[in-house]
Amino acid sequence: MKAVILSGGYGTRLMEETEARPKPMVEIGGRPILWHIMKIYSVYGVNEFVVPLGYKADMIKRYFIEYYSNLSDIEVDVENNSVKTLKKSAEPWKITLVDTGLETMTGGRLLRLKDYLRDEDFCLTYGDGVTDLNIKDTIQFHKSHGKISTVTAVSPLARFGSLNINDGQVVEFHEKPEGKGLVNGGFFVLSPGVFDYLEDDTTIFERRPLERLADNKQLMAITHEGFWYSMDTLRDKRYLDHLWSSNKAPWKIW
Repeated sequence: MKAVILSGGYGTRLMEETEARPKPMVEIGGRPILWHIMKIYSVYGVNEFVVPLGYKADMIKRYFIEYYSNLSDIEVDVENNSVKTLKKSAEPWKITLVDTGLETMTGGRLLRLKDYLRDEDFCLTYGDGVTDLNIKDTIQFHKSHGKISTVTAVSPLARFGSLNINDGQVVEFHEKPEGKGLVNGGFFVLSPGVFDYLEDDTTIFERRPLERLADNKQLMAITHEGFWYSMDTLRDKRYLDHLWSSNKAPWKIW
């Protein structure tokens, strides 16, 4: 199974960092948060990634192009202009990097990936959130109910979409909730039928598509009571950095 990690936005609320780099490349403990997310998936055997790019796409491309050599011990023969790898330590990842445009919305970015995902179920998440979620259990839950989409419901942060759940079925989806309740934590599992709910580059996945999926009883939720955190501001970055540096990062399950 492949995992899509949305990585094309401007990250304007983290401008202190994102003026110089795309949000998924903002570092936690010296590694981009995108790397942390991929490590979480990799624990559960998900090692193929499709990453839609937009803002400063070249930085993400360059990071992965140079990733193998940066992690390996190498011997450089300057006279003969050759490089020999002595010892490697890179993960078994295959990463498809797709430029999906600067202004494309989340649903539009996903729609542009249709040809790369074939006719198979796939995971989807955002390039700014970490968790200790059991990805394997989430995939199994998705396969068990036979619906088009599964979303992870987590403890509330008011700036995220709210879910009203009845016996595992998402009854309503609200993008900007008032008050408290379970919220959209990302970490979706989706079936190919989701593409029928996406229209064009202007489609915001978290609005009409999820609302329609809920209306059509095609959006299920699995509740995660463990750790989940989204890096939305500089304060969030500092908090995650603190957890990592103090060896208390709950998402470090590898």
